[in-house]
Amino acid sequence: MPRYYEDKPDGGACAGVKEDLGACLLQSACVLQEGKSPRQCLKEGNCKALKYSFFECKRSMLDARSRFRGRKGY
Repeated sequence: MPRYYEDKPDGGACAGVKEDLGACLLQSACVLQEGKSPRQCLKEGNCKALKYSFFECKRSMLDARSRFRGRKGY
């Protein structure tokens, strides 16, 4: 579940999405019960929505159209 911040965390434009993705992976059953690394669980398809949001946020940083629309993410 995404967390909304009154003041954005330091570390760049997509830091909030990145932090939520990390928290989602660490709380997933893949990491807690199966003992796999978060990287392996991400490759297996856990937290797909946050992974896609993080991808879109990073991609919007390179997109020239985002100058008008603003960056995606939070």
